Amino acid sequence: LLSDLASQLNGIHCTDHGKRYWRTVLGPWLGYFIQMLFDRWESIKQVTQAYELSGTVVLTGQEDAMVPGDMSGLLRLFCTDEWNHLLYARILQMYTAVPYETRECGSVFRSSSLVPVAESWKSRAKQTLANWYCRTANHLVRDQDCFFLGTGLPVWDEIRLCGRFGQVPQWWRAQAPARTAVDWDRRQWKVVGNNETEFEDCARTLIPQQIPTSYLEGYGQLSKFVSELPWPKRPKLIWTNNSFNANDVFKVWAAEKAEQGAAVVVGQHGGLYGVGRWLFNEDHEVAISDRYLSWGWSDQDQPKVTPVGQLSAKHPLGVRHEQQPGALLVTGIVPRQSYWMFSFLIARQWLDYFSDQCAFVQHLPLHIREALTVRLHSRDYGWSVASRWAERFPNLRLDAGRSDIYDLMGQSRLYIATYNATTYLESFTMDVPTIIFWNPYYWELRDSAIPYFDELERVGIFHSSPESAARHVAAIWNDVGAWWNSALVRDVLDRFKMRYCHLPDHLLDRVEDTLRDIMVSKADQTGAAAKC
Repeated sequence: LLSDLASQLNGIHCTDHGKRYWRTVLGPWLGYFIQMLFDRWESIKQVTQAYELSGTVVLTGQEDAMVPGDMSGLLRLFCTDEWNHLLYARILQMYTAVPYETRECGSVFRSSSLVPVAESWKSRAKQTLANWYCRTANHLVRDQDCFFLGTGLPVWDEIRLCGRFGQVPQWWRAQAPARTAVDWDRRQWKVVGNNETEFEDCARTLIPQQIPTSYLEGYGQLSKFVSELPWPKRPKLIWTNNSFNANDVFKVWAAEKAEQGAAVVVGQHGGLYGVGRWLFNEDHEVAISDRYLSWGWSDQDQPKVTPVGQLSAKHPLGVRHEQQPGALLVTGIVPRQSYWMFSFLIARQWLDYFSDQCAFVQHLPLHIREALTVRLHSRDYGWSVASRWAERFPNLRLDAGRSDIYDLMGQSRLYIATYNATTYLESFTMDVPTIIFWNPYYWELRDSAIPYFDELERVGIFHSSPESAARHVAAIWNDVGAWWNSALVRDVLDRFKMRYCHLPDHLLDRVEDTLRDIMVSKADQTGAAAKC
């Protein structure tokens, strides 16, 4: 689908970009959209095969609002009932015989967003100072400077890295493309190609209806905006950890520079990478990069992956955790509808996950439960999470997800991680006594990771049931330090950290050496290609 769509977009925009360019620019959107569409498609196919349906209602009148302006627009839309209704409706109308009637829906669209957090005067002052510095430093950019955006490195380490490369430190800001109106006359086409399944025909039909305006109606304006950025014109190297997903301005700029010979580096920006059985984001980021910097893991089938270390460089907080009074249970959240697919729970499976959290709390002794803080995610997605907790445990201490997580960790004797992501990797490198539990049915591990988690399970760090985790917490609560600092636990923990969240003594040196090696390799490749 990517190859066929890239060819058509080149024709529409009178360009001649390669597949890697279009994978970089629209790959995240195309991957996410197809995975969401497949879930809705399968849901409808199963229900139409199992039941005789009398009919349904299709709401109309908000079609323009249901087309994302860019990749970040999709991330705002996909968890709304209105956008999902549109997707289900299109499938029902075009690929089933279910009777339907249409109704004008009016103006009921509600975009899901985070509740804004009030800024302090210190934050505003820092922002003002940063804006002044950015405007000044932009005048000192050289055409071949390395470009660093969202590297994950601590600020002072990134400044030192710039100095080592002989360039003025820049704090590049994420740029948002201008919103362009939907032009339905320009969307009357279908992605050409041979269909192996009826679902593929559906995808080829709906892609032109849903492709963000930044890639179609607004692409010319976006390209012009990118050409006028004060960013390096011929960078030797581009490195980011997270801007290859939703930052369309950066993606277009980086894709162009990659075609011109710039080395593209993507760094690991969280957990599940190298651990989960499958992860679309990992596959995509490795595919678009010349080198992928991992937190410690490698893969013989992925030669681009280079172990460097935990780029966020989390260090111990300087407190004696065994003397702290509290315990911190960190919980996760997912939208009510399936989004992109990976080794993680999705949709209604969250209800099973919540039941596991309640089972864990229920099995804790009362004195530990009273010391427990349950940290919720800052988003709710319509699950009414706080109300669910209050109904089950009226006296339980809840944090709404807006407190500083590191302040909470500093007050905790134990840190309890409940899903496979960044959370426990950072607590390990911060040397916070940590218990992990989750249902392996939802968080499938890749074969190379299983032995490491078996070892964590052997020493009581990892548990595959909430009851087992609660029993272990009760057993070690009065002397957490004796367990956490025992030779057996430290040996297993050190091996795990070396593989998945390594924090070397000289991280910046390792990063610099790796980046220089990448630039030399890229220059050699470019030179060889030029000779050919």
